[in-house]
Amino acid sequence: MHLFNNLFKLLLVGRHADKGVVLRFGIPAVLFAVLGSWLLLQITNLKPLFSYWAVGITFNIYPVKLTIAILLMFFALIELIPYFSRLQFSKKHLAVGGAMSGFFGGLSGVQGALRSAFLIKAGLSKEAFIATAVVVSTFVDITRLGIYALNFTGAGLSQNLILVVAATLSGILGAYVGNRLLKKVTLKSVQQTVAIMLIIIAVALGAGLI
Repeated sequence: MHLFNNLFKLLLVGRHADKGVVLRFGIPAVLFAVLGSWLLLQITNLKPLFSYWAVGITFNIYPVKLTIAILLMFFALIELIPYFSRLQFSKKHLAVGGAMSGFFGGLSGVQGALRSAFLIKAGLSKEAFIATAVVVSTFVDITRLGIYALNFTGAGLSQNLILVVAATLSGILGAYVGNRLLKKVTLKSVQQTVAIMLIIIAVALGAGLI
């Protein structure tokens, strides 16, 4: 879903991307996305850390879900706490930023906060900033999904095909609507809304509810 979302945005704004920044930031991001994705696959099939019983149901806490929940909570707090929103890095740290962004993108699928913190100081115009972020995110998604594909057979993809198709179409629709509403909402309101939703999902994952 996220990949199709990015591909759609890539068609809309990709031509404005800064090729130099894409290479300096994107190559480390892709390489470390492989590492993050590989690590995720290693913990996917581990046994539950523990289980608990509530409202007549047994809930299992799996290492992979707990790991993703912690990462989601961390990145959501980065978006909400003013100190982190002001945190920026110099242009010379683009490679380091790409590596960190790619690793956590591969491990959890979340990379936006770190990516933005590093790219914001790259001296890009608004159009180039958005386009460069989309290009890098798309390459990281292609990489991590390629690694995940090694485990698709055991993940029950065929049994959840309708869910996958629905999620993909919803992602494309969301990208289209978001692009149309871009001038009508503030970036801050979007960041806060996404962060709150990430926290809700993180709590549900960490508690074994989903």
